[in-house]
Amino acid sequence: MSILMTEGLKKYYGKDENLVKALDNVKLEINKGEFVAIVGTSGSGKSTLLHMLGGLDRPSEGKVIVDNKDIFSMDNDKLTIFRRRNIGFVFQSYNLVPILNVYENIVLPIELDGNKVDTKYVDNIIETLGLTDKINRLPNKLSGGQQQRVAIARSLATKPSIILADEPTGNLDSKTEQEVLGLLKVTSKKFNQTIVMITHNEQIAQMADRIIRIEDGKIVEKRG
Repeated sequence: MSILMTEGLKKYYGKDENLVKALDNVKLEINKGEFVAIVGTSGSGKSTLLHMLGGLDRPSEGKVIVDNKDIFSMDNDKLTIFRRRNIGFVFQSYNLVPILNVYENIVLPIELDGNKVDTKYVDNIIETLGLTDKINRLPNKLSGGQQQRVAIARSLATKPSIILADEPTGNLDSKTEQEVLGLLKVTSKKFNQTIVMITHNEQIAQMADRIIRIEDGKIVEKRG
């Protein structure tokens, strides 16, 4: 079952001789529970694509359908709420709140929405990611790998439709990178989560169920 689709997705900047086609008629479909890597070099359009999939930026043309909803038919306020409830983000820079401890960071999106925390589910995530003994620590008392695990836990906590990970191991050494990716894969299977990961690293991409390659704003290869 498709959880994420794009139709005729275009993002253009400038015009005439200065026209840049950051995304040029991108069509893709991702099924529920899949772990998909989108691979491309710098400037290929992969980060632009991620921003469109997550509703962080609006396309010049085309649609993004998340969980059967055309996200760009919503106004900005509705889109913000939809994004908070349905899309989990994991960024290279972790984006943790420095004055909140690990547990508070993980449940923050749920509380922002005024919802009750499913403590059993959240505790299960925390245990799976090996964070049980660190829940009272502040982010600056954690290593990079631990901070990224907190970011993954936070993205899972809201039970989103999809998780979008933008170069999630970009700031980590290779041993920690493998560990974090392994945990990302384990959690996606355990909690039946759909993950779309952007990376320039071929080796990392191999851990995904399927690889989609993007060049010059176009999908050039799908395999898996």
